Amino acid sequence: MLQPLGSGKDVFGEMLGNLVQGVNEKQAVSKDTVNALLAGQNVPLHQAMIAMEEASVSFQLMVEVRNKLLESYQELMRMQV
Repeated sequence: MLQPLGSGKDVFGEMLGNLVQGVNEKQAVSKDTVNALLAGQNVPLHQAMIAMEEASVSFQLMVEVRNKLLESYQELMRMQV
């Protein structure tokens, strides 16, 4: 028998929180990798570039998700009751 997951608000909020946390972690890894490279540690340049691009793409995805959510909200507010 299926068990309810809880309110959709809780699940959706948790999903968004996980998205933001993932982006934050990727940006922290990117920053640490670049700092290690600049400090002269044994970090390959391609590894630093990959970390920076992963952080950039993750951030762009988060912004696009936010934009779509905002557009959806605005569309709902324009609906007549």
